[in-house]
Amino acid sequence: MNNVTVWKRTALAAICLLLAVCVLFSLIFWLRPGSESEKKTSGSVNEALSLWTDSAEAKKQLISYMDSITDESSADYIPVDQRIAVFDFDGTVFCETDPDYFDYCLLVHRVTQDPNYTASEFERATADKILRAEQNGESFKELPLEHGQAIASAFAGMTTEEFFSYIAEFKKTEMNHYNGMTRGDGFFLPMLEIIDYLQVNDFSVYINSGTDRFIVRGLLKDSPLSDIPPARIIGSDERLAASNQGDEDGLNYTFTKDDKVVLGGDFIIKNLKMNKVQAIMKEIGQQPVLAFGNSTGDSSMLAYTITGNPYKSLAFMLCCDDLEREDGNLEKAEAVRQLSVENGWIPVSMKDDWKTIYGDGVTRKIAMTENSESEELQNAA
Repeated sequence: MNNVTVWKRTALAAICLLLAVCVLFSLIFWLRPGSESEKKTSGSVNEALSLWTDSAEAKKQLISYMDSITDESSADYIPVDQRIAVFDFDGTVFCETDPDYFDYCLLVHRVTQDPNYTASEFERATADKILRAEQNGESFKELPLEHGQAIASAFAGMTTEEFFSYIAEFKKTEMNHYNGMTRGDGFFLPMLEIIDYLQVNDFSVYINSGTDRFIVRGLLKDSPLSDIPPARIIGSDERLAASNQGDEDGLNYTFTKDDKVVLGGDFIIKNLKMNKVQAIMKEIGQQPVLAFGNSTGDSSMLAYTITGNPYKSLAFMLCCDDLEREDGNLEKAEAVRQLSVENGWIPVSMKDDWKTIYGDGVTRKIAMTENSESEELQNAA
């Protein structure tokens, strides 16, 4: 064996030893007690939640919470498989009113603007109630259930993919109250940061919406939240059927190779209040440790999350108190804030806690005169 060969083998052995030492020290660092919290949050929290003001109490409490529940040496440590977070959708993650809920606007579009669809008398009457509520402030107690049925019937016979394609086209339409934003762009950027922050820290994030689950799934396709699996998108429900099933009950009909799954035309349940808790138990099967909402329709979900929970848990309520960058409502915001105080939930001020809502390229329009002239607010939304 010559000297060159000996030198090469010695050098190779030294490199292998160095690599082994590096791997060993890496394992010690990552597996030591408390390392999970440091690995995921150290030096990155301010960057991860950069759209939240430093004075935001919700931001402070969430960061403190995350530090404790991801620290393996802490009494508050939560195993990864128990890290469940539930979010309402409209008004919590996404623009709630422009001038109404996304799904309400979708029905009005289907009934009054789609030249390829002839609406039923019931669907037209429901769309009319939505417009009267928007334009005149009229209130219809039965509207949420009637809207659910009208949505189900207005899209009956479509496959889910056809329904998603229809929603994708509607998402491209311009928002009524904003410049620089389409209907599919209305995500609250600070809340997207929260969801990212939770996912980085091994949370399973669920959307638990009052909107039809298929509408939410269609809305989230090709969106900033497209990484949330469809199985984690819960909402109001309508019946599905086989394309050749007709009026035959599902217990008596067998799906065939010639069938497709289509929307069945019948509304089943509105996912609000206690129904949200029922949906959590049926579809998630375990109590969440974090919940985020914005209205009394979410109260049951928030109360359930922090009541009798074996793990440290928090609930957050968004208050729509921004009148310049958003379609705020101070009366509703104050009522939600008071409800939060009474129930031990953490209120979030959209006005004071968020540096932006939709991004610098979006501005809100506001009616300035009685003849509906409008001007663009100079404040970035």
